[in-house]
Amino acid sequence: MRGLKLIESFKGTQVHALNPPDTTVVNSTGSSSTSSKLGNHRVKFIGSKLKSNKARSGSGAKTLLPFGLPRTDLLEPPIEPHLKSIQLVETLSNLYRRFETCSESEKSLVCIEQYSVLSCLGDPKLLRRCLRAARQHAFDLPSKVVLSAWLRYERREDELDGVSPMDCSRFVLECPKAALVSGYDPNSIYDHCKCYQERSEFTQVSKGDEFLALEEDSDICFRVGNEDINCIRFKIAALSTPFKAMLYGSFTESKSYRIDFSQNDISVEGMRGVDLYSRTRRVDSLSPEIVLELLSFANRFCCEDMKSACDIHLASLVSCIEDALDLIEYGLEERANALIASCLQVLLRELPSSLYNPKVMKIFCSFEARERLASARHASFLLYYFLSQVAMGDSMVSNATVMLLERLGECATEKWQKALALHQLGCVLLERKEYVSAQCCFEAASEAGHVYSLAGMARCRYKQGQQYSAYRLTSSLISEYKAVGWMYQERSLYNVGKDKIADLETATELDPTLPFPYKYRAVSKAEEKQTRAAISEIDRIIGFKLVPDCLELRAWFLMAIEDYGSALRDIRAVLTLDPSYKMFNEQVRGDILIEFLNYKVQLGSQADCWMQLYDRWSSVDDIGSLAVIHQMLVNDPGNSLLRFRQSLLLLRLNCQKAAMRCLRLARNHSSSEHEKLVYEGWILYDIGHREEALARAEKSISIQRSFEAFFLKSYTLADSSLDPESSSYVIQLLQEALRCPSDGLRKGQVSNSTLRLCHWTIFFILFDCFWSYFTGTQQFRHNLCGLW
Repeated sequence: MRGLKLIESFKGTQVHALNPPDTTVVNSTGSSSTSSKLGNHRVKFIGSKLKSNKARSGSGAKTLLPFGLPRTDLLEPPIEPHLKSIQLVETLSNLYRRFETCSESEKSLVCIEQYSVLSCLGDPKLLRRCLRAARQHAFDLPSKVVLSAWLRYERREDELDGVSPMDCSRFVLECPKAALVSGYDPNSIYDHCKCYQERSEFTQVSKGDEFLALEEDSDICFRVGNEDINCIRFKIAALSTPFKAMLYGSFTESKSYRIDFSQNDISVEGMRGVDLYSRTRRVDSLSPEIVLELLSFANRFCCEDMKSACDIHLASLVSCIEDALDLIEYGLEERANALIASCLQVLLRELPSSLYNPKVMKIFCSFEARERLASARHASFLLYYFLSQVAMGDSMVSNATVMLLERLGECATEKWQKALALHQLGCVLLERKEYVSAQCCFEAASEAGHVYSLAGMARCRYKQGQQYSAYRLTSSLISEYKAVGWMYQERSLYNVGKDKIADLETATELDPTLPFPYKYRAVSKAEEKQTRAAISEIDRIIGFKLVPDCLELRAWFLMAIEDYGSALRDIRAVLTLDPSYKMFNEQVRGDILIEFLNYKVQLGSQADCWMQLYDRWSSVDDIGSLAVIHQMLVNDPGNSLLRFRQSLLLLRLNCQKAAMRCLRLARNHSSSEHEKLVYEGWILYDIGHREEALARAEKSISIQRSFEAFFLKSYTLADSSLDPESSSYVIQLLQEALRCPSDGLRKGQVSNSTLRLCHWTIFFILFDCFWSYFTGTQQFRHNLCGLW
């Protein structure tokens, strides 16, 4: 949810119910100056205020609502930094047709365009599928490096303890070694990961062969300083065309035995390395410093094979950020493609932590840095798209984010790429309160064909005091294009009275998933002292879409009517979705508020919590169940079973990223091997690796027969196929699961799954019966017997 993914960080914004915490003055150029004197002391101030209220033993909502309730005039939906098509189905259909008809070299970029269009939906599995398809169809080295790092970054929340960023967990599409092999292989997705291959791809030459090569007779000598290096003339000539012309052409060196190389910027050790390579065609026995010298030498004398060997060997030596920062400069200077790719791969796989390294940002952010990468053919739209997504997810207002988006715009070649870069830059500048510059970006994005950017343009005008101009712009949008929910939502900001409410109602009718209309109507009712009606209004969206800021808003209302138990439930649920969430306009940590609410609510023991969990789970009160588990984990944070239950609830509520975080914690806290395998299996299943998940389940069963292992195996098989034969086998597995010890809640869930699978089996047999009957085949009687 909020903070785990860029889409959630915009759809799940916090409730800005108070006066803005900083004083902002917009100058004539549209930029802003911000004063935040209390920024570092805000949490201490809130905590002391709550403590002082508690100390006065005051009862009532004011004790826990020191800043009052939210206000409608400060509520505002964000401009989402994604491409939003007003005809999404048609756009996706066109992309599918293009993917089917374009050449193999274009398929990867079409998948990335599909990713950018689907980002507005916020479905992590769908987006990951696009990235996997893009990586599978990638041809060139830079694209493979970026996409493998991007896939690795997207599953960082699922990562287990002790795993290196360079570890791909045997997933070939994320393999760092496979990414350094250029070319397209349609079967690459089925290959084994190159990190775990026992044999090297390169032919190894024995030490004896190397010794014999060095013993060959020399017939030429290169002098470097006061040293002579004996070489073999024809082998040196075979290194490049210039050497061949020098040693066998009309130059004087062709008749000389001793050639002075002192003025060619090479050391004695370097020239010995050249001789060694000319005899053995290997550089792996040389030190990195000598190999770097040979790389420069190969560039000067056009020794392509030597350059390639040095390039590949140096690329294999890059293993950490320090190595990458040291070697990438050499790679850029010498145009060593593999070395640059290997260095970039390490830097990208360390994201987002490498964003805080000024040396890393120096490589990517400036215009000159992009020019250097472009000269080596490594500055691509794909690279800066990935970097800008990571930067925006980390901080929307940082200078690094702005610079990366500027570089993204410079790399954009197609229309949709320019629209995306300009729109995202506009969103960042709007967040930085640079309204004039943001308006220019939104306007340019709309001219590139992105209609949604007009909403950003209207918002910038509104922020500059041009409310009527913003209203006219959004009204022209509604009249000119097919009506979409966000158009009416945007116009409601600039409307007043009944017209404002009418726009919000229309927005909800066109798109019921928009949270802002529900929040506005709820806060409006709360302002009219209709707090229970406000709770009912916000319940409308919480019932089908769990958004942290809506839960927070309901908690505000519940505290206002002194229903502290329900408010505590909602706050615990919010912290389950995002443990770092802050309440009261991001001024109070959720755990601090829970501490003060605990004085108002009688807390039960761990045994009481288990009884509450049983009741709430049985009544399908998922939010209540999350709250009870959160309370239990405070007392027992290392309980892997509770973490697993938490993940099951979150998956049922369609909160995938939070669920994966809980699964990872369950695996890391588990003490038994068979349990760890089950949790790893669920993580693998969720990210699309069903075969690996099935293997984990079978291995867990071989160690110890358990309910969860059988359930994982049956669930994975059921998702792979729904034909009658496989359904029967899945039902047998579920029956085996029921024979294993477990609690009634999980066994009840399996019983429901078994019944559902029986229904599916009957449905498929009935379908076969009717199909065989209408097609006149002889299978009708057989299928009817099967149904019986």
